[in-house]
Amino acid sequence: MTFIAKKHLPRRTFLRGVGAAVALPLLDSMVAAQTPLAKTAASPKSRLSCIYVPHGATMYKWTPEKEGGGFEFPEILTPLEKFRDRVNVITNLAHPAAGGVGSDAGADHARSAAVYLSGVHPEQGSVHVGTTLDQYVAEAIGQDTPLPSLEVSIEEVALSCGSGYACAYSNTISWKTATTPLPMENNPQVVFEKLFGDGSNAADRAARKQEGRSLLDSVMGEAASLQKELPAHDRARLSEYLDDVREIERRIQKAERQIPEDLKIPEAPVGIPEAFDDHFKLMFDLQILALKAEITRVTTMMYARDTSGAVYPQSGVRDGFHVASHHSNVRASMDKFALINRYHVQLLAYYLDKLRATPDGDGSLLDHSMVLYGSSMSNGNQHDHDPLPIILAGGAAGQLKGGRHLQFAAHTPMSNLLLAMADKLGVHRASFGDSTAKLEI
Repeated sequence: MTFIAKKHLPRRTFLRGVGAAVALPLLDSMVAAQTPLAKTAASPKSRLSCIYVPHGATMYKWTPEKEGGGFEFPEILTPLEKFRDRVNVITNLAHPAAGGVGSDAGADHARSAAVYLSGVHPEQGSVHVGTTLDQYVAEAIGQDTPLPSLEVSIEEVALSCGSGYACAYSNTISWKTATTPLPMENNPQVVFEKLFGDGSNAADRAARKQEGRSLLDSVMGEAASLQKELPAHDRARLSEYLDDVREIERRIQKAERQIPEDLKIPEAPVGIPEAFDDHFKLMFDLQILALKAEITRVTTMMYARDTSGAVYPQSGVRDGFHVASHHSNVRASMDKFALINRYHVQLLAYYLDKLRATPDGDGSLLDHSMVLYGSSMSNGNQHDHDPLPIILAGGAAGQLKGGRHLQFAAHTPMSNLLLAMADKLGVHRASFGDSTAKLEI
């Protein structure tokens, strides 16, 4: 007779220290002995990540020529070639709710972000749009995690938006209810402490920095004790995870040191890297950790806010983001804007690569995630909202195939895709936003 001795840990296991609680990733020891992973409560669940990029794209360098499988990735999307089996390019979608007519015309930038995941036309002169896809999904799959959802951005909050529209529409893509926008955090240190520590206010964070002590230092005693009881595979996975946490702490502390001590500035976000590359990657890494440990299963991210003047030197373009999008339909200027589009897609590729390299149960985080990437605009010079540049990546725990260029009928509402995504993630609705039917994806 064979006896199976296996330490069994609850899925929601934390290492606890002074003022800190670090959630653990999924370990084999969280699955009962001889129990198939897919049949247990520890079976990996789908995750959802939604990423928004304003100002549209150079569509002739975005759209594949061939429909279906075996298509050639166009110039902007070439960084995604290595993820072909997990990437779908979706074309001919439109967001008419982001447009306006009459006195409501000319404010496309003020509306675009709010419409991206809601499919609802924002009300002018008030704060009212619609519950967004991420929040419907968080309600369904995020209630047993410490954070139902996580909202991050790269840029700071916009305080002046104009056009008679509240700044809430420009500052987030996530709405818990039609009147409740969720703030998006751009400071990686604040996000980190939200995920792993109890520095929930400025005083706590200041005290923590004064101590100059790593979050992990306060839990390493318990971690060492746990390591002794785990099988070799779980010990290696736990060590790798704790190393990832330590590395992000190091990078945040390095970013803090970039600010000269004698620089006279008002109190501002601390720990934001100077280089866009570093900031993007750090925010992506934080999302990876949050998804890996199931601190949350739903994340949203804004690359930039509409009318952003950000300059991305790594793209090879020195023009500001919004200025470059107003290319006057001049081919050379559109090609230059495509370089910014490609740089942004390279950053998406970084995220997909990290998801693919992160073990999760019987696969990877990429296998078990659904990643939406795109814009509510098409040609930024025209401020039009049709056809949109949209990518849908990941395997959604077996619910989503990849390797396809899905070309739908012209002017198909983007909300039809949002409805289909919700369905794949277990949120079954008759309609969503301005949808007309559920897409087959």
